[in-house]
Amino acid sequence: MISIIITAYKEEKTIGRAIESILQEKIKEKVEIIVICPDKPTADVVKEYQKKHKSILLLKDKREGKPAALNQTFKKAKGDIIILTDGDVYIEKDAIKNLIMPFKDKNVGAVCGRPISTNSRDTMLGYWSHLLTDVGAHETRLRLSKKGKFIVCSGYLYAIRSGIVNEIPLNSLSDDAVISSMIAKKGYKIQYSPKSLVYVKYPSNFKDWMAQKKRSTGGYLQIKELSGNNTTMRSFSKEASNVLNVFSYSKNIKEFLWTIILILVRLYMWLLIFYDQKIKKKSFEKIWVRIESTK
Repeated sequence: MISIIITAYKEEKTIGRAIESILQEKIKEKVEIIVICPDKPTADVVKEYQKKHKSILLLKDKREGKPAALNQTFKKAKGDIIILTDGDVYIEKDAIKNLIMPFKDKNVGAVCGRPISTNSRDTMLGYWSHLLTDVGAHETRLRLSKKGKFIVCSGYLYAIRSGIVNEIPLNSLSDDAVISSMIAKKGYKIQYSPKSLVYVKYPSNFKDWMAQKKRSTGGYLQIKELSGNNTTMRSFSKEASNVLNVFSYSKNIKEFLWTIILILVRLYMWLLIFYDQKIKKKSFEKIWVRIESTK
């Protein structure tokens, strides 16, 4: 059995598309879809789908953060494989079929899908989203996966073998990174499925962009403390060592200039992350903020 968990909050405009993209999948295994959300508008949309699809389970999020919501769903999921995704994204046809295929190998503990930006490449932030997903994430995961090295799964779409991770720390900023590290520490392999496409809308204003990156990237500083595994796919030193690779992605002078700006902004971002977490020691609640422009 396959359990598909969708975490959502105030996503009544997108949750339907997320559910429909899953329902279109044609796989042999029995599937249950678990949606967890705290708000009535999103829940009301899910209830309409429940009328036609008995495989959909709706859970009430207690508003204690995404890690708490995931822990709640882990207790309810019945599947041998658990797929995690969000209510503001949608998957390509056959994404799930390709995602679960590597689990035929009993040593595989998790499989990561491939995020695709839906933002326009004609804007600076849109260009950044394509560069970071195509080069920073996709090419890095391909390279590391081929070498059999550790990769971090993307929270937009990934699958884990049931029973390996039953609970994560409630202050996890990057729950996907923490879960990936916990799985690797237990000796399981993490594979990449580049054909498992998930379409993502990234921030369209700088304030949201910085808030999202501080949250997700900053979570990597917690990995050793929360998972006990010091291996990571992302760090300031690793990012700095690969900085020259991003310039080949630009197609014109405008994109080349946007790439230079991104490098400077990423440096500024790492400084802010260090200051917030190591100097000011900001709480989970202050760092974890909702990114409105991605909805």
